Amino acid sequence: MKSKKTIEKQLKKKGNQELVETIILAKKQEKWKVIAEILSGSCKKRPAINLEKLNKESKEGEKIAIPGKILSEGELNKKIKIIGFAVSKKALEKIKKAQSEFILLKDEIKQNPSASGVKILK
Repeated sequence: MKSKKTIEKQLKKKGNQELVETIILAKKQEKWKVIAEILSGSCKKRPAINLEKLNKESKEGEKIAIPGKILSEGELNKKIKIIGFAVSKKALEKIKKAQSEFILLKDEIKQNPSASGVKILK
């Protein structure tokens, strides 16, 4: 577990404004702190999850948070809500085709500060 000071120190090295905003929002909420820890670290350590893995790890109607990027390999055949930092164009097309929903992490943190019903995949 990283302390808020460590996250704050790593935050100063980030140039992407959307990333900075997401980390600031996440570190304020205890349930989202694990997201802030991952995003504040090296970009090489952020998960890149394919739709195939999302399909295996999720159940119909679940909310899945990914502190990284969603990639398009594989198919998605469940209606789920995917919460992520980034998504590839092809993956977004497949998500919409499966009648699922993609929402940015910072938007979900604002709407759901308690992270109720959210499963975090790392």
